[in-house]
Amino acid sequence: MRRRRWAGLTAVGCCLLTLLGCSVVVVGKASPARPPTTDVGLGDIDVVGSTDEEVDVLARNALADLETFWAEQFPAVFGTSFVPLQGGYFSVDPGDADPGLYPRGIGCGAASSEVENNAYYCVAPDSPNSDSISFDRSFLADLGAEFGRFIPALVMAHEFGHAVQARVGSSEFSILVETQADCFAGAWARWVAEDEAQHTTLRTVELDDVLRGYLLLRDPVGTSLAEETAHGSYFDRVSAFQEGFDAGTEACRDNFDTDRVLTQDEFDPRNESDIRTGGNADYDVLLELVETSLPAAWTIAFEDEFDTSFEAPSIEPFDGEAPGCAADSGLDLVYCADEALVGFDEADLATPAYDELGDFAVATAISLPYGLAVRDQLGLSTDDEEAVRSSVCLGGWYAAQVYGAGDLVGASVSPGDIDESVQFLLTFGGEPTVLPATDLTGFELVDLFRNGFVEGLPACGLDA
Repeated sequence: MRRRRWAGLTAVGCCLLTLLGCSVVVVGKASPARPPTTDVGLGDIDVVGSTDEEVDVLARNALADLETFWAEQFPAVFGTSFVPLQGGYFSVDPGDADPGLYPRGIGCGAASSEVENNAYYCVAPDSPNSDSISFDRSFLADLGAEFGRFIPALVMAHEFGHAVQARVGSSEFSILVETQADCFAGAWARWVAEDEAQHTTLRTVELDDVLRGYLLLRDPVGTSLAEETAHGSYFDRVSAFQEGFDAGTEACRDNFDTDRVLTQDEFDPRNESDIRTGGNADYDVLLELVETSLPAAWTIAFEDEFDTSFEAPSIEPFDGEAPGCAADSGLDLVYCADEALVGFDEADLATPAYDELGDFAVATAISLPYGLAVRDQLGLSTDDEEAVRSSVCLGGWYAAQVYGAGDLVGASVSPGDIDESVQFLLTFGGEPTVLPATDLTGFELVDLFRNGFVEGLPACGLDA
């Protein structure tokens, strides 16, 4: 986080040979209530090099279900039938590959070693095995072990999204190509979560792991949008996946043009401090920026949107025990209406969040009880789930003001800052000391934040 605004959007190139990389009501049933699913056998779908290892079973299951999904969706969304992939599918263990299995190479004739730590869709009409998906099964198995068994299916869904793009056309900008494929993957994931798939399952609790997995798949913080293979920031990729999950394939078709809001950016080469610290302001400076930007943003909003003045609450840290005005001394974030006070626990929340995630994680944390102060001044509830959902959405709105109107509010984001908001909600948002009176999942919290960031105040339930 910093005082100066950051540079605007720049053009990027496009490449398909790359890895994946209002609040949603999360669907899905508890495992005992699910209908039985069956695994796709080795001979039921042709995946060259496939084995009976779990990761290959999961990939085959996903590919079979993706074929079904797009056979149904493609005519409805794009007005023509879906042509199955002509080059097939290739499962490879680059460290132990049998050359005899791949006499014409894998996707687009590549050597099996070229898919190491990767998965890709390729189309190259003059090459063998064009219009195909290839993947390193060892790499997918490692991802699944760390982020859950749905991750191999997610990778297949992303790459299948590129096959959809090859049939209908896509943007010339890599980051829009990649995030649109994330969106297609989200639409398919919703279909799976609603028990429509024959072979793949997705439980509600797994969605948080899906979002955590995207952290590994983002571009390095500070990557320029001009990079030829730009995939997007953590927020950009998670936001695209959730948009598909919420709104379906039509939104994926329509909402990935050059006017799409993207948060990825490179560090200003003239700002040595930003580069050295990875965009993190010193803790004391951070608090000054938050104490300036929160009241500035809401003062403008109250004047412009509500035609009234905003009385800024004080922002005060505490260590370990909430002030006496709080409903519970064990809370890490509090809003006291009578004292017009927003409090945050430095020892148990702010300092760990700053050290583990970065400066904007702390800004996001403080924005949540600040949102309760906003609701209180508008005569709305501050102590129920509706208030919590609204405050998370308002946290997203505040982040958007810092992102887009830094000159007006006295602070602006650095590359990676909005990613830290997502990380904060997934890491700390489920703690009852942080967001009491709710049992929202991390997926729901991030979606609420995303709605506020993208859609603005109308998404945040401030109608009296």
